[in-house]
Amino acid sequence: MFAVIKTGGRQYRVVPDDVLEIGKIAGDVGTIVQLGEVLVLGGDTPVLGLPLVAGASVAAEVLDHKRGPKVISFKKRRRKNSKRKRGYRDEITLIRVTEILADGKAPTIGPRPKREKPVVTAPVDGDEAPAKKPAAKKAAAPKAAAEKKPAAKKPAAKKKPAAE
Repeated sequence: MFAVIKTGGRQYRVVPDDVLEIGKIAGDVGTIVQLGEVLVLGGDTPVLGLPLVAGASVAAEVLDHKRGPKVISFKKRRRKNSKRKRGYRDEITLIRVTEILADGKAPTIGPRPKREKPVVTAPVDGDEAPAKKPAAKKAAAPKAAAEKKPAAKKPAAKKKPAAE
């Protein structure tokens, strides 16, 4: 089953477990939000909205809030000594679609649990930590022949002026 949703003035075709970057929406990281503007519900019997499908929504988990790439707007009027440079970065929300809902149902799937980082404990006095080997020293790389300096030249002997 798929759906076509509208958010932030853009339309997206989504299926469950899709990860999207959309314009910023309200919601804390790790919460479930419902996107209510569903234009099409696809599947065995597609349902087209006029303009929206009544009672349909898409549940999505907010993964992150971040900023998009830098966009630079540069305007120049030739021969007028006039130019303007402005830039901006869009605010973006990263979401994962959890389920597509029809007939006004509420979301049943909650946010995914966060992955826990493995905890490294320091050895206690009674425990013996494995002995670390000293780091091996690397041999110096041989210098290339081009890097050698040429032999210093001896100054030329000064000629004595001839006596006239």
